[in-house]
Amino acid sequence: MRTTHIFTMAIVASCLVATAAKAENVDLSTVPNRNTVQLTIYNSEDLTLVRETRKVSFKPGANPLQFSWANTLIDPSSVELRFLTHGDKLSVLDTTFPHAKPQMLYWNVQSELDGEATIEISYFTAGIGWSADYVCIADADEAKVGIEGFVRVTNNSGEDYEDAQVRLVVGRINLVQKIAELARITPQQVAELEDSAKARFRGDALRKAMDASLAVSSAGAMAPAAAPQGRAEAPKEVAKEGLGEYFIYTIEGTETIRAGWSKRMRSLEAEAVPMKIQYRYRPAEYGEQLVRMVLLTNDKESKLDTTPLPDGTVRLFRRNGRDGLTYLTAQPIKYVPIGDKFELNLGVDPEVIFDLVKLRTSRDELWMLVNGANIYRRVDRAGVQIEVNSTVAGWDDRATFAQRVRNYTKKPIDLEIRRTLPGHVVFRSELPVKNHDFQTVQYTANVKPGEKANLLYETVQRQGYNAKQNNVTIERAAIAP
Repeated sequence: MRTTHIFTMAIVASCLVATAAKAENVDLSTVPNRNTVQLTIYNSEDLTLVRETRKVSFKPGANPLQFSWANTLIDPSSVELRFLTHGDKLSVLDTTFPHAKPQMLYWNVQSELDGEATIEISYFTAGIGWSADYVCIADADEAKVGIEGFVRVTNNSGEDYEDAQVRLVVGRINLVQKIAELARITPQQVAELEDSAKARFRGDALRKAMDASLAVSSAGAMAPAAAPQGRAEAPKEVAKEGLGEYFIYTIEGTETIRAGWSKRMRSLEAEAVPMKIQYRYRPAEYGEQLVRMVLLTNDKESKLDTTPLPDGTVRLFRRNGRDGLTYLTAQPIKYVPIGDKFELNLGVDPEVIFDLVKLRTSRDELWMLVNGANIYRRVDRAGVQIEVNSTVAGWDDRATFAQRVRNYTKKPIDLEIRRTLPGHVVFRSELPVKNHDFQTVQYTANVKPGEKANLLYETVQRQGYNAKQNNVTIERAAIAP
């Protein structure tokens, strides 16, 4: 156990204390154990707020308390001492950073109390992080999926935390500096902390940012939750609490997380979550191929919950109808706010054939420029006399395409196809088409099992003088095969 380097009461030589304390005013080599400890982990900034409470016996007079952060990633400028009980009889006279003992400080506590009081020490540390992963098992029909979520807390801070309440913050915060950088300052800088306005600013700014985002009281929230006597400990649950742009996952009960260790805990469990399969063609995202996508939505209607989902890895399986599972994919997902979708790419389905065939091309709507006169003349179908000094200034390129889809699966498939057409283009089709953006059209279709579909459309590319704008215009029209 590494607790002695964190907090001790000891006799301090008179050279360290302005007014020498009598020996009976301090407990000799007292190392009070933590009563409670709470970790609030901000993963996005490698930042953890630690709040720990201890019961300390005080004597009237000066009581020097020692705090050390040797071999840890604790930010010394953020360390704060509070008195949770008997605060009217206890006060910190001064804080000393001894030059001969780097990575250590002394609080000189003036006491009117002859007895025990509860103190709280809080500080920021780096090196504690957490990651999320999700196990999804779809039914054989791929209509619903069961989801289990887990979080893994990893402690590389250099300090053991026993029986700690763990809170995980989902979301991003803006802080003045990384805690890992603050924790690695040199001994010379540590010696100057007491008089360093910059160091105090850093610690105060970080604390204010943390306290502002965590507008909940930690008093009373740090009590360990013991398992009922005579019963095995129930699986850990996670309480979710919304705080503006952030959400806090509080792991039920307490966990011991030693330095260099990691621990995996359940965070989410949902059954029969609706899922949708969609076949997509989006060259900018997936390349020149039709891919099979799984679509899930993080909302109450989908039975997931009403909290964001943190970044993590999703592993998807499907029941094969023989009491076994078929592995489909493992993919990372980004932070998923409430109401947003998250998608898994299953790649190309060999049972769905997807081809684009150009059926015919033509060129019309010719315009001529009479050189010297700067006059444009349209060439109609009957033809006109073309002057020797005239050149072709504009025309339309027409092309008819068939998007051929063959569905060899046993289920109907939904298609979503996007095509980007730069320049001034007219897109003509009877397909249910819309503009995804000013240069991209999107159309959908449903193909039945065993069916072959020809999705016909025509593009008219305005060239030269004929091009008046830079977008795609959609026109409803029947296209001959």
